Amino acid sequence: MTTSRRTFLSSISMLAASTAMPLSSFAFAPSKKLKVALVGTGIRGITFWGKRLVDQYSDILEFVGLSDHNASRLAYGQKYIGTDCPLFTDFDEMVKTTRPDLVIVTTKDSNHHEFIVKGLDMGCDVLTEKPMTTDEFKCQEIIDAEKRSDKKLIVGFNYRWSPYATKIKELLQNGSIGDLVSIDFNWYLNTYHGASYFRRWHGEMESGGSLWVHKATHHFDLLNWWINSEPEQVFAYGDLEFYGKNGPQRGKNCRSCQYQNSCDFYWDINKEPFLKKLYVDHEHEDGYIRDNCLFRENVDIYDKMSAQVRYRDNTILNYSLTTYSPYEGWRVAFNGTKGRMEAWQDIPYLKNSTVAEAEKHAKEMEQSGAEETYVEPLIVHKLWQPHQTVEVPMEKSGHGGGDKRLHDKIFANPNAPDPYDRTAGLRDGAMSILIGIAARRSIERGVPINIADLTELEPKRKRS
Repeated sequence: MTTSRRTFLSSISMLAASTAMPLSSFAFAPSKKLKVALVGTGIRGITFWGKRLVDQYSDILEFVGLSDHNASRLAYGQKYIGTDCPLFTDFDEMVKTTRPDLVIVTTKDSNHHEFIVKGLDMGCDVLTEKPMTTDEFKCQEIIDAEKRSDKKLIVGFNYRWSPYATKIKELLQNGSIGDLVSIDFNWYLNTYHGASYFRRWHGEMESGGSLWVHKATHHFDLLNWWINSEPEQVFAYGDLEFYGKNGPQRGKNCRSCQYQNSCDFYWDINKEPFLKKLYVDHEHEDGYIRDNCLFRENVDIYDKMSAQVRYRDNTILNYSLTTYSPYEGWRVAFNGTKGRMEAWQDIPYLKNSTVAEAEKHAKEMEQSGAEETYVEPLIVHKLWQPHQTVEVPMEKSGHGGGDKRLHDKIFANPNAPDPYDRTAGLRDGAMSILIGIAARRSIERGVPINIADLTELEPKRKRS
């Protein structure tokens, strides 16, 4: 092993040690490639953490193994990614055989902890998709595993890396509105993207932990990062009143449903070539139906959610998530001791959008590299002064430009300084999911939930 290679392996272990550890400590050896193994060949695995890495970074990394319990989908994933690496239906066998430097976990949310813990215990650094896991017990297992390992966990929070989110961080960090007092954050999922969660395993609590965890972990991580504090207590309301058993009619799945002509949510997966090849063609192996009826009886997650969160620095957050809005977008307002800042994305009444609601999510997920650039405003309004409009250069694809910036930082420009501390490790992953987990527990018990009661992690007044 060369000195530079040894430095690389040491520094990746340090990468996610704490939120204070800059990503610039992570450096590649120019003469050796990073050995990567991926478990979970669903859509996020084979696109963002698969094909894009092969297309953009093959000079500095190589896939040494792919694993999935569905052998048919696994073979398709290999072809789509564009690698000839070995395939494994047994994760342990893959790690023992290929001895990767880095394991990437993109399985079903409820199984993340299994592969994170195994990867760490088997001597690998691990990078996991969000959410890190789905409940406080699995979260503690991950904490314990990293503690006993000399390896580290990285959590792939890409939203932090979008230019718009970063501009908000910059303005808050520079004290543009003084010290934060309170925040109102509202996220709206439309009847295309929002409904899709209820068709899939995400609609079942035991698989995805509810949208409090699967979806809102993105939002809570942004808020934790923007606020630069950690959550202390959560009180929440939530219910299932639109999807699931509340639907007026239901069938086995959209393809075979007798209500295709009368259901507003009818969706023909066979007209989506990529999704048909990725899911329909392989469902005979594991029974995973991608176009389930979103009104099926076993949907048990919440479709309306609202929470109040108190942070250790006494910032108060009011948060809501709507899952069947006419449009998809979000609004956030920050109240400070010197003024107020307002930001938003994709609110149709505030912009002339050329993207149809049915296409919004696909456009956001696009990884083609053909970016549509434009400018988005946000408002800074200081006390006793006229408001100012700050214009932020933006991209639509790749989660607002966050995807490629996250990858570039990890794989292409590891030594570039990052004044915004966008590195996300185990603690960041834990604090984002613990808000959602606490919200679930609060709804179940009807009381506020203290974050410190869920795991051994004590919330900090300041993140860094």
